[in-house]
Amino acid sequence: MKSFFSFLAFLLIPIFYAQDLKDFIVPEGYTRLSETKGDLDKDGKNEVVILLNTKNKKGSEGYRRIFFILKSINGKLKIWKENSSLIFPSNYGFYPENNGLPDITIKNNCLIISQQFNTNSRHTQMYIHTFRFQNNDFFLIGSVNKFDDTCEFNILNEINFSTGKVIVDEQYFPCADGEAAPAKNFYKEFKYPFKPLTKMNNFTIGENSYKIPNSDKHFNF
Repeated sequence: MKSFFSFLAFLLIPIFYAQDLKDFIVPEGYTRLSETKGDLDKDGKNEVVILLNTKNKKGSEGYRRIFFILKSINGKLKIWKENSSLIFPSNYGFYPENNGLPDITIKNNCLIISQQFNTNSRHTQMYIHTFRFQNNDFFLIGSVNKFDDTCEFNILNEINFSTGKVIVDEQYFPCADGEAAPAKNFYKEFKYPFKPLTKMNNFTIGENSYKIPNSDKHFNF
């Protein structure tokens, strides 16, 4: 009898879970931009991630963007998680007309978000952030920050938050023959105690700076 009630409870869990999640409907005035599928919580079922332009503008930066992580339950898409702070607005950067859509993929049960834009006529900024579902939430476990100039420098900050490993690689070049590079190359691999991990909805891109040990430099994500 005990095993029967255990089996019954197992069957009822998805029903109660579905009742807690709202149906997904594209809000009025929002525009669907992209969709990707993959298993994020290792339950053997694909979640659906949908990116949208909202109808709200952030000044000259254009429309704010939001993505929803949806579960398919009993044939309906239900809102599991949502985020409106990670994706840059539609006209972000110096040449917004050249911006591609953010690349949102699911690989190895992780959500990976890649965004690239120009900060001025010479500089390109790319961010790649990786989030993993654990302890009932999504946490930042990986970051790649690439800041490149057309001729003077290529700067990379790469972080694995699970292991604490950080790679900082700064390469500098002369823009013309006979000129000196603007700075000396710098490369360092080290461990940094990132504790605790940052929740996805508590993370703000580009506003995190830490001092590199035994150096006057900082790394950013």
